[in-house]
Amino acid sequence: MDFELTEEQRMLRDTARDFAAREIAPKAAEIDKSGRWPSEIVTKMAELGFLGVAVPPEYGGAGLDNVSYALAMEEISQACASCGVIMSVNNSLFCDPLYKFGNDEQKKRVLTPCAKGEKLGCFGLTEPMSGSDAQTMVTSATRTEGGWVLNGAKNWITNGPAADYILIFAVTDRSGPKLKHTAFLVEKGTPGYTQNPRDHKLGIHAAHSCTVFFENCRVSDDAVVGQVGDGFKVAMATLDGGRIGIACQAIGIARAALERAVAYAKERKAFGVPIAQHQAIQFMLSDMAVQVDAARLLAWRAAVLKDKGVRHTMESSEAKLYASEMATRVTHKALQIHGGYGYSVEFPVERHYRDARITEIYEGTSEIQRIVIAASMLK
Repeated sequence: MDFELTEEQRMLRDTARDFAAREIAPKAAEIDKSGRWPSEIVTKMAELGFLGVAVPPEYGGAGLDNVSYALAMEEISQACASCGVIMSVNNSLFCDPLYKFGNDEQKKRVLTPCAKGEKLGCFGLTEPMSGSDAQTMVTSATRTEGGWVLNGAKNWITNGPAADYILIFAVTDRSGPKLKHTAFLVEKGTPGYTQNPRDHKLGIHAAHSCTVFFENCRVSDDAVVGQVGDGFKVAMATLDGGRIGIACQAIGIARAALERAVAYAKERKAFGVPIAQHQAIQFMLSDMAVQVDAARLLAWRAAVLKDKGVRHTMESSEAKLYASEMATRVTHKALQIHGGYGYSVEFPVERHYRDARITEIYEGTSEIQRIVIAASMLK
C-alpha cells in the first residue's frame, strides 16, 4: 500500500477540510442542541460532490475512489458527526449498492439524482425484532401480478425522515432451511409506505432516523434491486463498504476530541504549569494519538482493497471494530482531560463523547464485527 496520497486525493481532503471548518463546525453545536435537520449543509455537500463520491460521473457522481471518500468522511465527521453519517448513508448504503446491483433504468432514474444530491436515499435492513440476525426478519414481499406486496416495518432508518427513496430488504421465500431475502427500491409517497416521527437519541441529534412501515405497499417488478432471492448478498456487500464509512466517521469524532484535548491541556494550568506538562496527561494524549492513527490506517487499507475490487469483508470489519471502540476510548480520555468542563455542554467534548457511542452499534455491532473477523480467519 502506498501511504502517499495522490494530488487528487489531497485536493479532495483539503476541500472537505476547508468546507467543514467554514460551513459545518460553526453550526455543529447549534444543530446538536436543536436537533434540526441541517438542510443547508446537505445542499452544500451535494454541490461539492460529497453525496456520490465514488459514483461515476455518468450517474451523477464525482467519480473518485474510495480512499477519497474515506478522507472526506473523516473531515466532515471531525466537524459534525451527524453530517458525517448523513453523507455516509447516501454514499455507502444507498448509492453504492444501487450502482453495483441496480439495472440501467434504476441507475438513470434514481441513482443519478441521489448521487448528485438532488434526492436522498436511505437503507432499511434493521427491524424492531431483527437486527444482526437476518433470519428473524419479519418484513415480507409477496408475489402479485406484475409486482410485489410489501408488509412489515424497519427501524432506526438514518435519513429516513428526509429521504426520497429507501432500499429495503424483505423475505420472499420461507420454504427452505434459510430465509431468502430480496432487495427492493421504494419511493416515498408510494401508497402503504408511512413513517413515524423522528427518533430521539443520545447523540448524532441532527442525523434524523425513524421507523418506516409498509402496509400492503405495492411495487412493480422494476423495484427489485439485483436478483430475487439475492437480498442477503446485496445487504452484506453493502455493509462491507458501509463499515469503511462508519470507521472514518469514528476517526473524525476521535480526532476532533483529541485536538480539543491538546488545545485545552496547553491552556489549563494546575500546580503552576499547563497540564500538558504533566506526564499523566502526556501519556493519555500519546495513547490517543497512536490509536487515531492506527484506526486511520485500517480504514485506508479497507478502502484501497475496495478500490481494487477485491473482497474486503474482514478488513472492513477490522477497521469498523477498532475505529469505533477507539473513538469511545479517545473521547472518554478527552473528557477526562477537560475535567469538570468536559462534563459541561458549553464545551464540545461532551458532544463528541455522545456521538462516538453509536459507532459501536450501527452497521453491525462490535460483537458482530468480531464474529465476521473470526469467521474470515477460520474458514
